[in-house]
Amino acid sequence: PLDPALLDGNRYPLTGLTAGPHELRVDAAMHYSRTGEGMHRFTDPTDGETYLYTQLFMDDIHRVFAAFDQPDLKSVFAIDVTAPEGWTVLGNGVAEHTGQGRWTIAPTPLISTYLVAIAAGPWHSITTEHAGLPFGIHCRRSLAPYLDADADEILDITRACYDRYHEKFDEPYPFDSYDQAFVPEFNAGAMENPGLVTFRDEFVYRSAVTDTERQTRAMVIAHEMAHMWFGDLVTLAWWDDIWLNESFAEYMGYQTLTEATRFTDTWVDFGVARKGWGYDADQRPSTHPCLL
Repeated sequence: PLDPALLDGNRYPLTGLTAGPHELRVDAAMHYSRTGEGMHRFTDPTDGETYLYTQLFMDDIHRVFAAFDQPDLKSVFAIDVTAPEGWTVLGNGVAEHTGQGRWTIAPTPLISTYLVAIAAGPWHSITTEHAGLPFGIHCRRSLAPYLDADADEILDITRACYDRYHEKFDEPYPFDSYDQAFVPEFNAGAMENPGLVTFRDEFVYRSAVTDTERQTRAMVIAHEMAHMWFGDLVTLAWWDDIWLNESFAEYMGYQTLTEATRFTDTWVDFGVARKGWGYDADQRPSTHPCLL
């Protein structure tokens, strides 16, 4: 066990290292989260089923495992998960069930620590294939009828945006699968984890909604997919460039949704709703120049 007395200002000195590669192994037991950061645990009051998922943006990887948590330091992540039998495990790559609750997730390309993602539980899943890749949408079992009702629309938008981004960027999708999990008690709108985008499950509509609300969901799908290229494949050097990461995905989302789906007046929504956020921010004492 780590002896706190050996820490030097919260740093652990590594002495006596020789030239050449070294391996650092950290064995740790971490707590589940109930606040949405790290590995969040949720028990559905409807049926008693339990679900887990990670949310590591902006700097919460330390809540799950030890890492140098800055966006310009990338690594290959090879993850094995042991979960209750009968659960489904999702990750950044294709997940293979090897028996007795064990899952092996395909190693990732080089990605930043804040993009590592796991979602585990008795998910209700709808899977398909597009452009030679496995696509899936997932939600907790108690929401299955509502996801089923909207599955065609969600998948149609996903496929249309995927194809349009390929045309725009002229760069192949850099990951081996594309799952979208609608998760409970999510703190944000969505998160662009490569290969496993997580959304707040309020986007699985439980009743009749307006077309504007459907457009909002479509916009979030388009926005997060843009991040697969800008943010995940090509990544900011430090957290103070997040504004560029998000503004590019926002612009691409509106443009691509207009070009590739039935939502052809999304720029009206941008002018009426989103643009006002910028005006509001620029009137605050915290406003500052964008630095490049």
